[in-house]
Amino acid sequence: MSQQINLFNPAFEKQKQVLSAKGMAQGLGLILLVSGALALYGARQLAVLERAAADSKLMLAAREARRADVLTRFPTPQKDPLIARALGQAQADRAALLEAQTILQGGELGNTHGYAAYFRAFAHARVNGLWLTEASIVGAGKEIGLQGRTVQPDLVPQYISALSRQSVLQGKSFARLDMAAAQTPAPAPAPAPALPVASAGALAEAVVAPARRFIEFSLQSSAAPAGGAAGTVKE
Repeated sequence: MSQQINLFNPAFEKQKQVLSAKGMAQGLGLILLVSGALALYGARQLAVLERAAADSKLMLAAREARRADVLTRFPTPQKDPLIARALGQAQADRAALLEAQTILQGGELGNTHGYAAYFRAFAHARVNGLWLTEASIVGAGKEIGLQGRTVQPDLVPQYISALSRQSVLQGKSFARLDMAAAQTPAPAPAPAPALPVASAGALAEAVVAPARRFIEFSLQSSAAPAGGAAGTVKE
């Protein structure tokens, strides 16, 4: 004997979800509401930006108007050709002065400070019994010549040693020394009053002084250069 058993249970069958018209309407309404809110927010933001742009245009226009007014009342001055030429000349003069200063500091023109320091040195190196009759300096003190007289020959080395101690003459030396004996001419006798012959002869012998003897010397730092010397003083 056979028997059929039905094992199908409708409760276990997969149910299909069906969206109802009401649910669809609610979803569409929500979407429309969100879209409207976003559109309203965007419109407000756009209005704010437009007002800011309008204000910026107004400010820019006001500034341009003020700038145009200032340019009208105070036009840009043009360059004066006279002032430009004067400025160019002043710059050229300044360049020339700077070049001259460079040349002077470089010593290309020789001694630019004068010779007073040398003559002070000659005077300070004083030796009793010796005197100068001539001094010559050429250029920046490269050539120095001294001529003088002395009553004793050994005073000349003393004078050279005294010169070497002067600051302006330090490092300089004399390469040549010449010495020669000389004497001053005897002075003419003074006219005597009329006296007897014997007395007049005795008086003439009494007033005639003997000639003075001395040594003439010459100092040269090197051979005397050709041409005149600068800074020369003679007795």
